[in-house]
Amino acid sequence: MPPPSLLSVVVTTYNRSDALLAVLRALALQRDRGFEVIVADDGSSAEHVQRVHAGAAGLGLDLTHTWQADVGFTAAAARNMGVRQARGDYLVFLDGDCVPLPDFIASHRRLARPGCLVNGSRVLLGPALTERALRGEVDLPRASPAWWLGRRLAGECNKWAGLALRWPASLRRARAGFRWKGIRSCNLGVWRADCEAVDGFDEDFDGWGHEDADFVLRLHHHGCRRVDGFWATEVLHLWHREAARDQAQRNLDKVRQRLHDRIQRAAHGLRNPRLPALERRVLRLGPATAGAAPAAGTAAASRA
Repeated sequence: MPPPSLLSVVVTTYNRSDALLAVLRALALQRDRGFEVIVADDGSSAEHVQRVHAGAAGLGLDLTHTWQADVGFTAAAARNMGVRQARGDYLVFLDGDCVPLPDFIASHRRLARPGCLVNGSRVLLGPALTERALRGEVDLPRASPAWWLGRRLAGECNKWAGLALRWPASLRRARAGFRWKGIRSCNLGVWRADCEAVDGFDEDFDGWGHEDADFVLRLHHHGCRRVDGFWATEVLHLWHREAARDQAQRNLDKVRQRLHDRIQRAAHGLRNPRLPALERRVLRLGPATAGAAPAAGTAAASRA
């Protein structure tokens, strides 16, 4: 299989337009330009949607905004909605509060291998540094390794080495076994064909927790091996308060059961959404319209 031609970056968001715009600005700085962006919006308010559209204008991104009505924490359904609109043969899942470095796309392209998924990494930022970044006082993607070392010594981030060093793709081996540790849907690369083979994320996972582990587990049962993207694909995770985790144990128990049952396909996924009548909208903001804010009424309502 040749290297991916077009990468589709699926970015999840919910009512955090300031963080999402920081992510989009960082994507506009990518050295590898062979990608599109699909914002997978899990029900943000009209105010946040308008801020994103206004702020994204002029960034030069091939951007599509998908939106579904707010019925609670349904990140799996939002990601599947984004995948349905993707045009690339390789998918990179990214959260709307995870700011990529300028070589993020290039690193994912280098690490993409047939029959494998790439599990990326993140650097956790503290509240004060996050606020400075969102106010525009710090240019996170272009900060130097020496500056990041200072932030690490000051306790403003939890790691430093992955921001300064790069471990070559040729030295990374694909792991055949399933491991819970380090699974992050906020930074995950997979071939579209493999994602479709397991029918994407399982929308039966409501609330925070473990829908990413379930996705990776089913990819493992499908035959995908895991390549670690540490020290290559780091993203800067902006601080936020933890989401409610009242469904976490139920979701965890479901994944543990599937570990034994060797289930591959989602119960409700790309082809069989759990909420087929949920209101969904798609607005394409390609390069042809990147210079101006979208006109009112251009969002086409659809029901999957």
